[in-house]
Amino acid sequence: MKFTVSKEALLDGLQKVQHVVSTRTTLPILSNVLLVAENGRLQLTTTDLDVGITGSVEAQVAKDGATTLPAKRLVNIIRELPASEVEISVDAKNVASISCGPSFFKIIGLGQDDFPPLPDFDGAKEYRIPQQMLRDGLKKTAYAISTDETRYVLNGIYTSFREGKLTLVATDGRRLAMVENDLDFPASQEVDVIVPTKAVQELQRLLGTEGEVLVQLSDSQISFTIGEHLLVSKLIEGNYPNYRQVIPGDSSERVELPREAMLETVRRVSLLSSDKSNSVKLVFGSNKVEVTANSPDVGEARENLEVPYDGKDLQIAFNPEFLKAPLQNLDEETVYLDLIDEMSPGVVRIDGSFLYVIMPMRVTG
Repeated sequence: MKFTVSKEALLDGLQKVQHVVSTRTTLPILSNVLLVAENGRLQLTTTDLDVGITGSVEAQVAKDGATTLPAKRLVNIIRELPASEVEISVDAKNVASISCGPSFFKIIGLGQDDFPPLPDFDGAKEYRIPQQMLRDGLKKTAYAISTDETRYVLNGIYTSFREGKLTLVATDGRRLAMVENDLDFPASQEVDVIVPTKAVQELQRLLGTEGEVLVQLSDSQISFTIGEHLLVSKLIEGNYPNYRQVIPGDSSERVELPREAMLETVRRVSLLSSDKSNSVKLVFGSNKVEVTANSPDVGEARENLEVPYDGKDLQIAFNPEFLKAPLQNLDEETVYLDLIDEMSPGVVRIDGSFLYVIMPMRVTG
């Protein structure tokens, strides 16, 4: 095969697919990217057998063909090339010659026949979701996915197509983030699935703000078609816990908080929370919240923030990382913190479809 391609286009195409490549694979071909040159395009595909991704870039194809080359090494070479036009030719033994201006590289690849094919989705359920909606929903929830591999059903986003709504939920058992949006799909296509973390991360890299995502679902796999890119992933099998029962009922107090100012305050005060007592305390009084952290071996920090509040005096402590997470990932200027008492979960809400349940921490004194 032989083709010429712009350095920028090739690098961009490779960077969109390279993250799937596993560094710890026992199968050498899974470290490679599959290149297929035909019909004026170069198609790039990577997979780790759980998640696969394919995209394509424009190229001047002098000779059709396919091969696989070491993905990370190829990215590093293309990134450093001195000129904008790259010529790549591959011989019958899968040795690729890369020419660009005064530079010349030769790298050894593997035949494409052993590269695992991506699954096909004939007869699968189909959904069309606005890219902006999905992108926004993932941003507001993905940070709450559990990293504890012993509870593998929590290592992904619970994605529910029910009653004309798309619901996304992530939890690690100590906090829970949920977004719900209206979406048109036939009642016969109601289903709940769990999309694994790695697929969620790749999806977030690919999603833009315009156009739609075509989602296809088979029994054990999901695919997302976004423009030139196709992302496929195995689903997590198992039963997701009943998350609705974690969401507290009516709260006794609602505090209106300026998101940015609250985030900055918690960020500063948490500098003096220790590993042992990893918490910040919020003390609500008349039109103010006092945010404090103290640890006997480090010291203490205290900061006041003016907020409209005329409820009962109340104090509650949270893990600062868990409190900062939604504040960092929301765009709204105002958030609401709903509280019952110091032992019950707090709920962060916005004017819109989002909620975040956060468990309080016990604090002595």
